[in-house]
Amino acid sequence: MPFEFLSDEQVARYGRFPQEPSPGELERFFRLDQAALEQAGERRSPATRLGWSVQWGTVRMLGVFLTEDPAAVPAGAVGFVAEQLGVDADVFGEYGRRAQTVYEHSWQIRELLGYRDFAEAEAEVRRHVAARAWSTTEGPRALFDRAVVHMLKERVLLPGITVLTRLVGEVRREENLRLFGLLAERTPAETAVALRGLLQVPEDRRVSELERLRTSPVKASGRVLVRELDRVAEIAGLGAGRVEVEPVPAVKLASLARYGMASKAPTLRDLEPSRQTATLLATVRHLETASIDDALDVLDLLITSNLLAKAERAGKAEQLRTLPKLRSAARNIASAMEILMNVPQATEDRLVSLAEVWNEIERVVPREKLTAAVATIAAFVPATDDDAAAAWRAELVKRYRTVQHFIELLLEVIDFRAVEAGAPVVAMVRAAAAMAKARRRYDRADIAAHEDLITGSWRPLVFTNPDLPAGQVDKAAFTLCAVMHLHAALRRRDVFAVGAGRWSDPRARLLEGEGWEAARPQLLEALELEAEPAGHLAELASALEGAYTRVLDGLGGNTAVQFVGGRLRVEKLGPLAEPPLMGEFRALIDGMLPRVDFPELLLEVFDRTGLAAEFTHISGADPAMEDFAVSLCGLLVAEACNVGLVPIEKPNVPALTRARLQQVDQGYLRAETISAANARLIAEQAELDIVRCWGGGKIASADGLRFTVPVANLHTGHNPIYFGRQRGATWLNVVNDQVMGIGGVVVPGTLRDSLFILDAILTVDGGPRPETVVTDTASYSDIVFGVFAICGYQFSPRIADLGDTRLWRTNTRATYGPLDHMSRHTVRLDRIRAHWDDMLRVAGSLTTGEVRAYDLIRMLSRDGRPTGLGDAFAHYGRIFKTLHLLQFISDDGYRRMIGTQLNVQEGRHRLARRIAFGNRGQLRQRYREGMEDQLGALGLALNAVVWWNTLYLDAAVKQIRADGFPATDAMCARLSPIAYEHINFLGRYAFTRADPKVGLRPFHDPAAEA
Repeated sequence: MPFEFLSDEQVARYGRFPQEPSPGELERFFRLDQAALEQAGERRSPATRLGWSVQWGTVRMLGVFLTEDPAAVPAGAVGFVAEQLGVDADVFGEYGRRAQTVYEHSWQIRELLGYRDFAEAEAEVRRHVAARAWSTTEGPRALFDRAVVHMLKERVLLPGITVLTRLVGEVRREENLRLFGLLAERTPAETAVALRGLLQVPEDRRVSELERLRTSPVKASGRVLVRELDRVAEIAGLGAGRVEVEPVPAVKLASLARYGMASKAPTLRDLEPSRQTATLLATVRHLETASIDDALDVLDLLITSNLLAKAERAGKAEQLRTLPKLRSAARNIASAMEILMNVPQATEDRLVSLAEVWNEIERVVPREKLTAAVATIAAFVPATDDDAAAAWRAELVKRYRTVQHFIELLLEVIDFRAVEAGAPVVAMVRAAAAMAKARRRYDRADIAAHEDLITGSWRPLVFTNPDLPAGQVDKAAFTLCAVMHLHAALRRRDVFAVGAGRWSDPRARLLEGEGWEAARPQLLEALELEAEPAGHLAELASALEGAYTRVLDGLGGNTAVQFVGGRLRVEKLGPLAEPPLMGEFRALIDGMLPRVDFPELLLEVFDRTGLAAEFTHISGADPAMEDFAVSLCGLLVAEACNVGLVPIEKPNVPALTRARLQQVDQGYLRAETISAANARLIAEQAELDIVRCWGGGKIASADGLRFTVPVANLHTGHNPIYFGRQRGATWLNVVNDQVMGIGGVVVPGTLRDSLFILDAILTVDGGPRPETVVTDTASYSDIVFGVFAICGYQFSPRIADLGDTRLWRTNTRATYGPLDHMSRHTVRLDRIRAHWDDMLRVAGSLTTGEVRAYDLIRMLSRDGRPTGLGDAFAHYGRIFKTLHLLQFISDDGYRRMIGTQLNVQEGRHRLARRIAFGNRGQLRQRYREGMEDQLGALGLALNAVVWWNTLYLDAAVKQIRADGFPATDAMCARLSPIAYEHINFLGRYAFTRADPKVGLRPFHDPAAEA
């Protein structure tokens, strides 16, 4: 058919009423203004007055006049208009008996409202669609809807559906051809030849050159790092980064790159020449950034796991090996000191000579043994006590050869830049690379410019190596010292890589100049902040004083708060009493939920919500294959249950063949489409009545679910508590109080979850913006509190031990009674005021997605000490941290809310473990993108279960209420949509459809089963 790319829903609602208008739509489109009332009043009969008025509202809502079938208007709209006119709605049936009257009314309304025919505005509509097609990655369905919305806004009468679909298809093709042609023209001939050469398979290899270059590393070693640096240089040498692509939107380049990264070489070889060149150009430009990130990921893991970890283990082993010698030497020294301490002091009558003392000592410990003991202690105990790293640093120097192989190439291939604090580090590393290359010897004067960075136990290793002549520096120790400084500076982003993504300079991505000035007003309005902080800080100081007062006033009657030995202790909350009949109510509901297999549940969710429409192809096209939802559900089961394709594929079912599943997996299932599907599920669930009993979506919690990854993967980490001897990753996911997952990120190992929470919150898939963010007891800092607060979130971690907690004050003269000893420290409001504009700029950059919170929070501190801006954030955060702690102490409801939300999170994690049962619950993806896609599929599957349970819980509650059971909202609030005993996840993978038009599945009847 001519509009085959449209969904059935789009066809059904184009120029028609697919359902009754909502109350909001009736008010917006069918509320008659004064001019309409006057015009309607001029009609002679009630039927024509009503018909004219209904047409007036219809064209405003649909963009068309229902001249062929004027009666095809929902009764609700007719009644709404009739009430305004004071006529009987039943007379509407008489309207349209004279066709000419209907047409005359449409012409009059068109004149009155200023509507234009499509032919008059076709060029304008084309320009609008072309602008969207050029600047976005929207597919034809989305462009079609955009065109309809534009015409409604500009009062253009909708054409026939075939006309508009043809226009959208033509414009989209034209804009794509313009995009391909522009990029191909900008690409030099030699670069184009080199790019096309990537699609060839060399004789001595099994894969194309493109496949080799886009394959990321999975291990970390010196050899792998050298190979990755060669890969960076090879990709840069293709010249794609030097091509001027300025007019092309970044989102279009990213879309082309995504297609190039996911498509096989034969597919790319079959593309039209200009599209092929444009796709390869965007792909290689993406690889230039990705390869630098991969190389630095390898460097990071090489240093932390292969160099530092091994050196620390070797250092501990050496300490254990030398322990008997140290023990013996210490015993001898102790015996000598005991005699020395017991020697009587000299008096006028008795003089004690040194010879007598030595005679006494030598009777216990011979002088030669004592000399050997002193030498042993001097050899094994560091001369300085300013760090405890001497042992492992000495072991680290022994691994100099690993670093020597790559340090020069590292600086040649990657362009390192630095802020002021990191500039000395870059200079030191360049000097170390030159020393590693040269064969000459170096003395102290040669590295005098870098001596300030040689601190602690590095100094003896660099300057006093006993195996080298006096005055000569240890080149290996100096090089390792420089590399360790580089590693620390890279992690802080004091040093960054030009052209990188994750390892680039977060400061450079902060809003500034015209961009910041344009964004500032909207940011201040959204966050309810002011450019001048005096009023805001005064309000916070007042709120802090009021919080102290409320806590002190309530201490007498709050038996849960006690001071034991001067330390604050808050008793744990007990369970709340359940409403009467709650047990019977819960048993009734649990027994009614239909028994269902997981694949059938997923397919029902897809059919009832139209979820498949959110899965567009990587090229931007919309799906047009038969039983597409079945294929998607099959893939979700394979990924979420962690069982792979083998149990899912069925050669006799076209939608479940391996070829179809692989086609859909490569083209449709990715992070963006999963996020869009989650957004639709979140919105659909919020419309169910029972959800209001659980919350408004304004509270969210973030917690990590740990997965062991037994295969080589660069983006995993060690943690023996969770992963034993293997490595693993953490899925940090965000859940709202309506029990829907609204976002998540994958964290290597268990790396400081709190640093990633804000990134997960700022990139949620859908639903209301959370106001309160709950976390379990974790490593949080004052800076984290400050960054959350400036972005408009209340950070509410559960506190494990309040006894050691520090409270802060702004009033230095106030007395807080029993809390005085905890609140001795003062918030420096002057430091906040001094950095306020920069703090706002950080908030704007975070909320607009210009910079990652993880990078920014690490940037705000250096070696455990905050920078000036970081100190300002810390003081700002201390206000909100103290407010949180005081509320936690005094408000049982607040503590119970935190505990309840964390219980919701734990319940979802139990369900996640139940779903992801395959491969012993371990992830076996070798790349970060693979883990993100699989865990994204698990998150979508979790939301699908929650939505399905919510749907049937809502229906079951309404059913038993109709049967006379007194089910209250308080009882409904205690129901959970994360139950799963009625769902079978094991063994059966049949995708049998339930017809949504028939209604819901029949409720389960335990009596009939028995």
